[in-house]
Amino acid sequence: MKILVPVKRVVDYNVKVRVKSDGTGVDIANVKMSMNPFDEIAVEEAVRLKEKGVVTEVIAVSCGDAKCQETLRTAMAIGADRGILVETTEELQPLAVAKLLKALVEKEQPSLIILGKQAIDDDANQTGQMLAALADLPQATFASKVDLAADKVTVAREVDGGMETLTLTLPAVITTDLRLNEPRYVTLPNIMKAKKKTLDVFKPEDLGVDVKPRLKTLKVSEPPKRGAGIKVPDVATLVDKLKNEAKVI
Repeated sequence: MKILVPVKRVVDYNVKVRVKSDGTGVDIANVKMSMNPFDEIAVEEAVRLKEKGVVTEVIAVSCGDAKCQETLRTAMAIGADRGILVETTEELQPLAVAKLLKALVEKEQPSLIILGKQAIDDDANQTGQMLAALADLPQATFASKVDLAADKVTVAREVDGGMETLTLTLPAVITTDLRLNEPRYVTLPNIMKAKKKTLDVFKPEDLGVDVKPRLKTLKVSEPPKRGAGIKVPDVATLVDKLKNEAKVI
Protein backbone atom coordinates (compact mmCIF):
# COMPACT_ATOMS: atom_id res chain seq x y z
CA MET A 1 0.00 0.00 0.00
CA LYS A 2 1.30 3.43 -1.00
CA ILE A 3 0.54 6.82 0.63
CA LEU A 4 1.05 10.17 -1.08
CA VAL A 5 1.66 13.14 1.26
CA PRO A 6 1.69 16.67 -0.23
CA VAL A 7 3.76 19.18 1.79
CA LYS A 8 4.03 22.95 1.40
CA ARG A 9 6.90 25.32 2.15
CA VAL A 10 5.58 28.29 4.12
CA VAL A 11 6.83 31.09 6.38
CA ASP A 12 7.67 29.53 9.75
CA TYR A 13 4.82 29.87 12.23
CA ASN A 14 7.12 31.59 14.76
CA VAL A 15 7.91 34.44 12.35
CA LYS A 16 6.00 37.73 12.53
CA VAL A 17 4.69 38.20 9.01
CA ARG A 18 5.25 41.59 7.37
CA VAL A 19 3.47 43.02 4.33
CA LYS A 20 5.54 44.48 1.47
CA SER A 21 5.61 48.27 1.32
CA ASP A 22 3.85 48.29 -2.06
CA GLY A 23 1.04 46.03 -0.77
CA THR A 24 1.63 43.33 -3.40
CA GLY A 25 2.11 40.50 -0.91
CA VAL A 26 3.95 39.18 2.12
CA ASP A 27 7.66 39.88 2.46
CA ILE A 28 9.52 36.54 2.54
CA ALA A 29 13.03 37.88 1.84
CA ASN A 30 15.50 36.50 4.41
CA VAL A 31 12.61 34.98 6.38
CA LYS A 32 12.79 31.52 7.94
CA MET A 33 10.71 29.01 5.98
CA SER A 34 9.53 25.58 7.11
CA MET A 35 7.01 22.84 6.39
CA ASN A 36 3.37 23.76 6.86
CA PRO A 37 2.47 22.42 10.37
CA PHE A 38 -0.68 20.62 9.16
CA ASP A 39 1.37 18.88 6.44
CA GLU A 40 3.94 17.85 9.04
CA ILE A 41 1.11 16.12 10.93
CA ALA A 42 0.12 14.38 7.68
CA VAL A 43 3.68 13.09 7.15
CA GLU A 44 3.83 11.86 10.76
CA GLU A 45 0.53 9.99 10.37
CA ALA A 46 1.67 8.34 7.13
CA VAL A 47 4.94 7.26 8.73
CA ARG A 48 3.09 5.85 11.77
CA LEU A 49 0.86 3.81 9.46
CA LYS A 50 3.98 2.46 7.78
CA GLU A 51 5.50 1.59 11.15
CA LYS A 52 2.33 -0.37 11.98
CA GLY A 53 2.95 -2.49 8.88
CA VAL A 54 -0.19 -1.51 6.96
CA VAL A 55 1.67 0.75 4.51
CA THR A 56 4.69 -0.16 2.37
CA GLU A 57 5.75 3.23 0.96
CA VAL A 58 5.31 6.91 1.84
CA ILE A 59 5.90 9.47 -0.92
CA ALA A 60 6.23 13.18 -0.10
CA VAL A 61 5.24 15.69 -2.79
CA SER A 62 5.82 19.42 -2.98
CA CYS A 63 4.97 22.01 -5.64
CA GLY A 64 6.98 25.22 -5.97
CA ASP A 65 10.50 26.47 -6.62
CA ALA A 66 13.75 24.57 -6.10
CA LYS A 67 13.90 25.56 -2.41
CA CYS A 68 10.99 23.20 -1.75
CA GLN A 69 13.57 20.40 -1.88
CA GLU A 70 14.49 21.38 1.71
CA THR A 71 10.88 20.75 2.77
CA LEU A 72 10.89 17.37 1.02
CA ARG A 73 14.16 16.42 2.74
CA THR A 74 12.52 17.26 6.07
CA ALA A 75 9.60 14.98 5.19
CA MET A 76 12.04 12.22 4.30
CA ALA A 77 13.90 12.80 7.57
CA ILE A 78 10.60 12.23 9.40
CA GLY A 79 10.24 8.94 7.55
CA ALA A 80 8.99 9.38 3.98
CA ASP A 81 10.68 6.95 1.59
CA ARG A 82 11.12 9.28 -1.38
CA GLY A 83 10.16 12.72 -2.64
CA ILE A 84 8.70 14.31 -5.74
CA LEU A 85 9.10 18.01 -6.55
CA VAL A 86 6.93 19.68 -9.18
CA GLU A 87 9.20 22.63 -9.85
CA THR A 88 7.77 25.96 -11.02
CA THR A 89 8.26 29.65 -10.28
CA GLU A 90 4.59 30.45 -10.99
CA GLU A 91 2.35 31.55 -8.13
CA LEU A 92 0.50 28.33 -7.33
CA GLN A 93 -3.14 28.60 -6.31
CA PRO A 94 -5.16 25.73 -4.75
CA LEU A 95 -6.79 24.63 -8.02
CA ALA A 96 -3.42 24.42 -9.80
CA VAL A 97 -1.93 22.39 -6.93
CA ALA A 98 -4.96 20.07 -6.94
CA LYS A 99 -4.52 19.49 -10.69
CA LEU A 100 -0.81 18.71 -10.22
CA LEU A 101 -1.62 16.29 -7.40
CA LYS A 102 -4.31 14.61 -9.52
CA ALA A 103 -1.73 14.00 -12.25
CA LEU A 104 0.66 12.50 -9.68
CA VAL A 105 -2.13 10.34 -8.22
CA GLU A 106 -2.75 8.94 -11.69
CA LYS A 107 0.99 8.35 -12.12
CA GLU A 108 1.75 6.81 -8.70
CA GLN A 109 -1.64 5.14 -7.98
CA PRO A 110 -1.51 5.57 -4.17
CA SER A 111 -4.12 3.92 -1.96
CA LEU A 112 -4.33 6.99 0.26
CA ILE A 113 -3.55 10.71 -0.01
CA ILE A 114 -3.03 12.49 3.33
CA LEU A 115 -2.48 16.25 3.43
CA GLY A 116 -2.90 19.12 5.84
CA LYS A 117 -6.36 20.66 6.05
CA GLN A 118 -4.93 24.08 5.16
CA ALA A 119 -1.69 26.03 4.80
CA ILE A 120 -0.90 28.70 7.38
CA ASP A 121 0.06 31.26 4.71
CA ASP A 122 -3.16 31.53 2.69
CA ASP A 123 -5.55 29.54 4.98
CA ALA A 124 -7.46 28.49 1.86
CA ASN A 125 -8.56 25.02 3.05
CA GLN A 126 -9.31 24.05 -0.57
CA THR A 127 -6.63 21.79 -2.04
CA GLY A 128 -7.70 18.50 -0.44
CA GLN A 129 -11.34 18.96 -1.35
CA MET A 130 -10.50 20.03 -4.91
CA LEU A 131 -8.21 17.02 -5.34
CA ALA A 132 -10.94 14.65 -4.17
CA ALA A 133 -13.40 16.22 -6.61
CA LEU A 134 -11.01 16.20 -9.59
CA ALA A 135 -9.86 12.62 -8.95
CA ASP A 136 -13.41 11.46 -8.07
CA LEU A 137 -12.25 10.01 -4.73
CA PRO A 138 -14.03 9.79 -1.36
CA GLN A 139 -12.76 12.30 1.20
CA ALA A 140 -12.67 12.87 4.96
CA THR A 141 -11.60 16.33 6.12
CA PHE A 142 -10.27 17.53 9.50
CA ALA A 143 -9.29 14.02 10.65
CA SER A 144 -8.48 13.59 14.34
CA LYS A 145 -8.04 9.79 14.15
CA VAL A 146 -7.23 7.43 11.26
CA ASP A 147 -7.55 3.63 11.23
CA LEU A 148 -6.40 1.92 8.04
CA ALA A 149 -7.44 -1.60 7.00
CA ALA A 150 -6.93 -3.63 3.83
CA ASP A 151 -9.32 -1.75 1.54
CA LYS A 152 -11.01 0.74 3.87
CA VAL A 153 -10.05 3.62 6.13
CA THR A 154 -12.04 4.81 9.15
CA VAL A 155 -11.70 8.48 10.05
CA ALA A 156 -12.92 10.28 13.17
CA ARG A 157 -13.46 14.00 12.63
CA GLU A 158 -14.71 16.90 14.69
CA VAL A 159 -17.94 18.60 13.65
CA ASP A 160 -19.98 21.37 15.27
CA GLY A 161 -22.15 18.87 17.14
CA GLY A 162 -19.31 16.67 18.41
CA MET A 163 -17.54 13.77 16.66
CA GLU A 164 -18.34 12.10 13.36
CA THR A 165 -16.91 8.76 12.14
CA LEU A 166 -16.63 8.02 8.43
CA THR A 167 -15.59 4.82 6.65
CA LEU A 168 -14.12 5.31 3.18
CA THR A 169 -13.29 2.80 0.47
CA LEU A 170 -9.72 3.14 -0.79
CA PRO A 171 -8.30 5.01 -2.63
CA ALA A 172 -9.32 8.11 -0.67
CA VAL A 173 -8.26 11.61 0.37
CA ILE A 174 -7.82 12.66 4.03
CA THR A 175 -7.00 16.11 5.40
CA THR A 176 -5.48 16.34 8.87
CA ASP A 177 -6.49 18.37 11.92
CA LEU A 178 -4.18 19.47 14.75
CA ARG A 179 -5.41 16.77 17.16
CA LEU A 180 -4.45 13.86 14.91
CA ASN A 181 -0.92 13.51 16.32
CA GLU A 182 2.20 15.34 17.46
CA PRO A 183 5.03 15.12 14.89
CA ARG A 184 8.28 13.59 16.08
CA TYR A 185 11.52 15.47 16.56
CA VAL A 186 13.76 15.09 13.50
CA THR A 187 17.15 13.70 14.53
CA LEU A 188 20.49 14.46 12.87
CA PRO A 189 21.07 10.81 11.73
CA ASN A 190 17.70 10.83 9.97
CA ILE A 191 18.51 14.18 8.34
CA MET A 192 21.70 12.63 6.96
CA LYS A 193 19.83 9.54 5.75
CA ALA A 194 17.26 11.76 4.02
CA LYS A 195 19.98 13.27 1.84
CA LYS A 196 20.51 9.87 0.21
CA LYS A 197 16.83 9.19 -0.53
CA THR A 198 15.44 9.57 -4.05
CA LEU A 199 14.00 12.94 -5.02
CA ASP A 200 12.45 13.17 -8.50
CA VAL A 201 11.84 16.54 -10.16
CA PHE A 202 9.11 17.26 -12.70
CA LYS A 203 7.81 20.37 -14.42
CA PRO A 204 4.06 21.13 -14.62
CA GLU A 205 4.22 20.63 -18.39
CA ASP A 206 5.62 17.13 -17.83
CA LEU A 207 2.33 16.35 -16.09
CA GLY A 208 0.22 18.16 -18.68
CA VAL A 209 -1.03 20.80 -16.24
CA ASP A 210 -1.46 24.54 -16.81
CA VAL A 211 -0.68 26.30 -13.52
CA LYS A 212 -1.21 29.92 -14.55
CA PRO A 213 -3.05 31.83 -11.80
CA ARG A 214 -6.82 32.23 -12.26
CA LEU A 215 -7.12 34.79 -9.47
CA LYS A 216 -5.35 38.13 -9.08
CA THR A 217 -4.39 39.61 -5.72
CA LEU A 218 -5.31 43.27 -5.79
CA LYS A 219 -3.80 44.31 -2.46
CA VAL A 220 -2.43 42.87 0.76
CA SER A 221 -2.60 44.96 3.93
CA GLU A 222 -2.03 44.49 7.63
CA PRO A 223 -5.09 44.48 9.92
CA PRO A 224 -5.73 47.78 11.72
CA LYS A 225 -3.99 48.13 15.05
CA ARG A 226 -6.23 47.41 18.00
CA GLY A 227 -7.04 50.44 20.12
CA ALA A 228 -6.52 50.57 23.86
CA GLY A 229 -9.41 49.58 26.12
CA ILE A 230 -11.15 51.94 28.53
CA LYS A 231 -12.66 51.58 32.00
CA VAL A 232 -16.26 52.55 32.69
CA PRO A 233 -17.74 53.34 36.11
CA ASP A 234 -20.88 51.22 35.81
CA VAL A 235 -22.99 48.93 33.62
CA ALA A 236 -25.24 51.76 32.44
CA THR A 237 -22.24 53.61 30.96
CA LEU A 238 -21.03 50.39 29.31
CA VAL A 239 -24.41 49.78 27.68
CA ASP A 240 -24.57 53.42 26.55
CA LYS A 241 -21.15 53.22 24.88
CA LEU A 242 -21.94 49.89 23.22
CA LYS A 243 -25.19 51.29 21.89
CA ASN A 244 -24.25 54.85 20.88
CA GLU A 245 -20.49 54.76 20.22
CA ALA A 246 -19.66 51.21 19.12
CA LYS A 247 -23.22 50.69 17.76
CA VAL A 248 -23.05 46.94 18.38
CA ILE A 249 -26.32 46.66 20.30
